[in-house]
Amino acid sequence: MFSKTRVTEPGPRQQPAAESEAPRPEQSYDIPATASAPRARSTPSVLSADLTVTGNIKTAGDVQIEGNVEGDIRAHQLIVGETATIKGEIVADEIVVNGRVVGRVRGLKVRLSASARVEGDIVHKTIAIESGAHFEGSVQRQEDPLQNGITPKLAPPAARAAGDE
Repeated sequence: MFSKTRVTEPGPRQQPAAESEAPRPEQSYDIPATASAPRARSTPSVLSADLTVTGNIKTAGDVQIEGNVEGDIRAHQLIVGETATIKGEIVADEIVVNGRVVGRVRGLKVRLSASARVEGDIVHKTIAIESGAHFEGSVQRQEDPLQNGITPKLAPPAARAAGDE
């Protein structure tokens, strides 16, 4: 397919160069089936321990947070590392908390490891809390916690009494 030619050689060897300018038949490349298949597990995006993000993060992929985030996070799978602090709502299909979260947690599968510290409500379909995890808030099971961003809350008793009059 390839031939070695020297540019300095005179004569008919330079003709193939002219022929190479002629249109070539289109090349086709085989793409592996995995590239066109539905989303396969890939390496998660990692926010390192020395990184601080102020603002919301939204992805259809997987994320591992080791640094600080002040804002809401939405992902397919979210891993909160031991050195991480998140101040905001987190929403994902799968959530593993090893670090600190201050805010609401909504996920189909939620797991708090022994090193987790969560201050906020957890809305889940399934939950696992390891011994040693620190949790302050309420836990609510929903069939589809990702369906909407609004979790109904009861009105305070004073407001309810004023509305009844």
